[in-house]
Amino acid sequence: MLRTSPARASLARCLAPLGALWICAATAPASAQPACQPTIAIAETAFSPVIRQKRFWNAKLDVDASRCASASGNFSIGFLRLSETAPDLEFTQPLAWHAGRMDVVVEFAAEEAVGRYWISTIAPCACRGK
Repeated sequence: MLRTSPARASLARCLAPLGALWICAATAPASAQPACQPTIAIAETAFSPVIRQKRFWNAKLDVDASRCASASGNFSIGFLRLSETAPDLEFTQPLAWHAGRMDVVVEFAAEEAVGRYWISTIAPCACRGK
């Protein structure tokens, strides 16, 4: 059995918080830049007719990226999928945005419909300099 002296144990108890602080400081980003996000709004949606047992959910999105230094990035749309042959299912579709008006197309089976949809996540972008 390994034994430590009381003085050594006391020193270890005193240094433990210092070690934890050092670990936190070492993992912090060196230069934290402020993060911005584009504003993404779903303007119009429609379902296509059934084509080869598939339907396509089409949406027109307005992307205001005026606060971002980049002209593109990642986001996701959440869906509640309704089905005639399976349980309802919530899922997210990862996508890429670009500034301005853009079209999005998501594939569904012929017996599926969209119960609701929402912008799920938007990845932060570096802020545009002033």
